Amino acid sequence: MKRLFKYLQSVSTHLYLSIGSSVLNKIFDLMPPLLTGWIIDSVRGTPPHWIERVTGTTIPFRLAIFLSILAVIIFALESFFQWGYQFGFMTLAQRVQHSLRVRVYAHLQTREMAFFENHRLGDTLAILNDDVNQLERFLNSGLNELIQLGVLFIVSGSILFAISWPLAIVGVLPIPLIITGSIIYQRLLSPRYRRVRESVGQLNSRLENNISGMMVIQSFTAESLETQRVEAASEHYRQTNLKAIALSSMYVPIIRMGVVLGFAGVLLVGSYWVLSGTGTLTVGELVLFAMMTERLLWPMTRLGNTLDDFERAKASVDRIFNVIDTPSSIQDTPDPVDPDPIVGHITFSNIIFNYPNSRPVLNGISLHIPHGKIIGVAGRTGCGKSTLIKLLMRFYDPTSGSIAIDGHDIRQLSIRKLRQSIALVSQDIYLFHGTIYENIAYGNDTATREDVIHAATQAEFHQFVQTLPNGYDTIVGERGIRLSGGQRQRLSIARAIVKHAPIMIFDEATSSVDTETEKAIQSNLNRLTAGKTAVIIAHRLSTIRNADTIIVIEKGRIIEHGTHDSLVLNESGVYSDLWHTQIGLGTNPPE
Repeated sequence: MKRLFKYLQSVSTHLYLSIGSSVLNKIFDLMPPLLTGWIIDSVRGTPPHWIERVTGTTIPFRLAIFLSILAVIIFALESFFQWGYQFGFMTLAQRVQHSLRVRVYAHLQTREMAFFENHRLGDTLAILNDDVNQLERFLNSGLNELIQLGVLFIVSGSILFAISWPLAIVGVLPIPLIITGSIIYQRLLSPRYRRVRESVGQLNSRLENNISGMMVIQSFTAESLETQRVEAASEHYRQTNLKAIALSSMYVPIIRMGVVLGFAGVLLVGSYWVLSGTGTLTVGELVLFAMMTERLLWPMTRLGNTLDDFERAKASVDRIFNVIDTPSSIQDTPDPVDPDPIVGHITFSNIIFNYPNSRPVLNGISLHIPHGKIIGVAGRTGCGKSTLIKLLMRFYDPTSGSIAIDGHDIRQLSIRKLRQSIALVSQDIYLFHGTIYENIAYGNDTATREDVIHAATQAEFHQFVQTLPNGYDTIVGERGIRLSGGQRQRLSIARAIVKHAPIMIFDEATSSVDTETEKAIQSNLNRLTAGKTAVIIAHRLSTIRNADTIIVIEKGRIIEHGTHDSLVLNESGVYSDLWHTQIGLGTNPPE
């Protein structure tokens, strides 16, 4: 919470005005008991001395008129400052939640791919939505309640002790017990709400996972199984909430008994003093004392709810700042080099890489790719082909060894500069909800409509777009759901072309297209990559048949390299086996 209030210093003017309005509102809100006591004593002929001096009269009716006008002024000011703190804190809450959400999201964009592969999406979304919104709710009302409780104790306590300190002690006797109970309550409640936040993240993860995979669920008729899983996650969330509710619901009834004891003590002792006629207390002061004690003690029943909101907000703030404070393991060097332009000479030097808690995926890869050449990468599933690309784009850093572009270690380049120089067509194609035009031009703000159409034509996509009623303004749907797999892949290739990067990477780029489209793309491949360095990873070997050089990876090592024809002729080689298996001749083809 210290981090939060330090963060609020960025909007200090707004914060201080809101706090000031809250303080003044509570001060004026405590005036009615004083007014009531003054009026009772005034109509009984014993007005406070300051009222006599201000009005210059002791006539009860005139004093009543004066106090009535004063009441109108006080209530008007109380209402004005109520508007001030409500508008102020709500506006402050909106600014803070907007700023924190954007800050968390911006930080998430700097995190390494391992973070997203190891963290459930539902947990991340819970931080961006539920936790930020929980903080907003606390700033809307909870912070104001804490401030007003502090003002209440100071102002009302000062008034009560000024009138009669012995009677004030009787009234405030329950407060230490109430505060002690509140602290114990807070400590017991805190871990329960932490578990509530964790369980809502698990529930969000399950819902997001199931909704995204609805086609698989329905095709495998697993609706009943997934309903049970969602029910189990929701039940866990319900149970963790019930444990928190079971504790929080006990607070108000217990605290209310302490409040009643303090209020009853004031009435009993105060009434005795008034009836005894000792002059220790006037009737108006007794009424004032009773009303002010009620004003002081009754909000204590709200202290539990306020602490409840505080604990929820604290748990959310902890999760929010935990994300912000955790740096990415992939970061820019303090003084990056800036080669301009990047040509595209790529060198892998003795690359060894393993994912956490696993054996090396790449084990001593060394490779030089000259500018303007097309390199094909082949190998069996899981041999490390795609990992090679993840390292080149610095989604991960190698465990040992180095990767250089134009002689510069990529760790010495800025991440932005590196990734701007590489156009990737991934096997996992992601399209954003929007038009075909917006998805092709994505990442290139300067792309014109002519650029988009030219790229789509090269990717063998333009002809299909022309058949659509809205052409390039057609909405592709969430994740491109309105397009087939082959159409999404061709759009992805067009998007890479529009980027105009010196290095192009095709990771299974034609795996989802039909044979005719694949042949058309292959025939255009030299034109697509003219003047660029191209790395083509392919399970379908026909895609890399015309590459300048083909490397074959097996168990994290390069075991073969050469042209397609030379590798096919090596009948004992892995590439030859893969090729003949794909064309239907088996691993031992006839001569």
